[in-house]
Amino acid sequence: MSRPRLIALLLALATLLVFARAGTLGFLNYDDPDYVTGNPVVQGGLTPAGIRWAFTTACANNWHPLTWLSHMADCELFKLNAGAHHRVNVLFHAANAALLFALLFRLTQKVWAAAFVAALFAWHPLHVESVAWVSERKDVLSTFFALLALLAYVRHVTSDQRQVAGTPGFLSPVTGHMSPRYFAALFFFALGLMSKPMLVTLPFVMLLLDFWPLGRMAEGQWPMANLWRRLLEKWPFFLLAAFSCVATVLAQSKKLHDHAAVVPLTVVPLEFRVGTLPLAYVGYLEKCFWPGNLAVFYPRPNILLIPRVAADTLILLAISIAAWRWRKKRPYFLAGWLWFVGMLAPVSGLVQVGGAFMADRYSYLPLVGIFIIIAFVAGEIADRIPSSKMFLGAGAAVILAGCIFATERQLGFWKDSETLFDHDLDVAEDNDVARNNLGLVLEERGDWAGALANFQAATRLSPNQPVTRNNLGTLLDQLGQPADALAEFRAAIALRPDDADLHISAGHELNQLGHFRAALDELAIAKNLDPNLPRLHVETARALFKLGRDREGVAEFLTAVRLAPGDYQILAEAAHYLAANENAAARDGKLALQLALKADEISGQCQPMAFDALATALAETGDFSNAVIYAQRTLDWAKAAHAKGLEPLLRRLEAYQNHQAWHESFRATNAAAAGQN
Repeated sequence: MSRPRLIALLLALATLLVFARAGTLGFLNYDDPDYVTGNPVVQGGLTPAGIRWAFTTACANNWHPLTWLSHMADCELFKLNAGAHHRVNVLFHAANAALLFALLFRLTQKVWAAAFVAALFAWHPLHVESVAWVSERKDVLSTFFALLALLAYVRHVTSDQRQVAGTPGFLSPVTGHMSPRYFAALFFFALGLMSKPMLVTLPFVMLLLDFWPLGRMAEGQWPMANLWRRLLEKWPFFLLAAFSCVATVLAQSKKLHDHAAVVPLTVVPLEFRVGTLPLAYVGYLEKCFWPGNLAVFYPRPNILLIPRVAADTLILLAISIAAWRWRKKRPYFLAGWLWFVGMLAPVSGLVQVGGAFMADRYSYLPLVGIFIIIAFVAGEIADRIPSSKMFLGAGAAVILAGCIFATERQLGFWKDSETLFDHDLDVAEDNDVARNNLGLVLEERGDWAGALANFQAATRLSPNQPVTRNNLGTLLDQLGQPADALAEFRAAIALRPDDADLHISAGHELNQLGHFRAALDELAIAKNLDPNLPRLHVETARALFKLGRDREGVAEFLTAVRLAPGDYQILAEAAHYLAANENAAARDGKLALQLALKADEISGQCQPMAFDALATALAETGDFSNAVIYAQRTLDWAKAAHAKGLEPLLRRLEAYQNHQAWHESFRATNAAAAGQN
């Protein structure tokens, strides 16, 4: 094996070892539900319907079908084994390190400089987020295809295969070359864009490589004509980039979503965005050279300090001026600097998506430009002062060892959601994203007091976030505070009036408060926005039954069952209403029994709600013996769980033992008063 190939292999193997801990990490409650754990289409694996969905959906505010397909493939192979999903990310990252080394070595023939850049890329702690977060598969996957595209492009440029006119063979209509590698580069670029649209700047990286080290942009008598030829050569790449930009804008707009992901200028003015640009760029440079206090979310600053903005702007101008002045003497400096600045441009903050103004994951490929500058500056020093090679080598070893140590430490914070967001609050400014996600962890654990404190803190930090208001409202509902919950849902609706789920939640709280007509009005708004939400029809049915409109309530329940045939809770509730209604005209024991049996089957014959509905339906159809059995099971479970309010269960069991069906009125006790609200 040649030395470069051996180095590439060792880089990949070392990267696998450095990130071996990633295989022990779990899923997060931040983005992972959208991409895997809460996405039934992805969990269904590689099905024809799933593949169609991947190419047509704008879920997660992006059009990246290959990313969806990669997650589907993982679920097909590993189900919801979090460690396996993480290991696939690590494999891609290790492959990227080897590909980056191969690219730089082919470009420069400097083996140790290429190896140092690739090692920095592979082991830098700023890249932990892209590897240790399942949802960031798009980072490692898109970079894999981007590096393949650049390798193919470089091979196309460096191979001397000009096609002589009239000679048989496949002639490129773009370059006049017999160059399948050109089309391979175009193909890999398309795959990269379908993995993450941030790669739209890759054609400009190709132009930078034309400048250095390929030397295709040498200044002559007509430098602009030379530049124009290089641009024209790449027009198919720019066309694909333009298509990706359009697809991304559509995916993040209201055309394909209930709400736009892009933050409007009315929320974050243009002058504020321009002011944060130098802060973000210098922030990435700071974390490149001193990667401390890394966080999953860096909140946008509330105010801009003019002296800080001015200082950071001067730093960027100074580096840019130096890069331009040295463009002939040190062309790698200009190429590396523009690689960094240009590749970060799509996420620089001029177009705001979400509340962060920078993110570690955004630096995954852009930092290669800075690493190139570091490596080749060191190489220039070594060439000028041969005696410095030993010290430079020792310094490089110390830097890489420090990166490995910091990466190992940073990986530990990605163990689970609680560890990650606790760390986030320790090292970054207190922010609503960390508070929200920590609140969700505590709520799931049953620590409702802790969850409430975090949701309230998130609301104080960012009162104009609908998600924050929704989470707080949902918890207040569970705590039996419907009036307070309704206030939060109303606040969320004011911020996002076209969200059907928020209107359904408000309707639920109005039902809880006895304002049934108002609930129907709220639910009617949700129905206009999205009539295919099962929960909408369940809440509507409850309100209709309370108002004595039983037949309409039955119709709504049956619609909910049709929309969610696999939801045992909806099936069980519908069965109870159909079997227990004292209004004989709205009662249907046979249908109730069918729904209850299905609910019991789907729930794995272990859910008391299904037992209770089945007992009621069995009694309505005259099977009192089995009704007693299931009613007793329900009661036994309630006692074991130390549940309160056992009186209704005891009364139902007594009725079945006396061979009597259970009937009750679902009408509000004060229907006339309720109807006025």
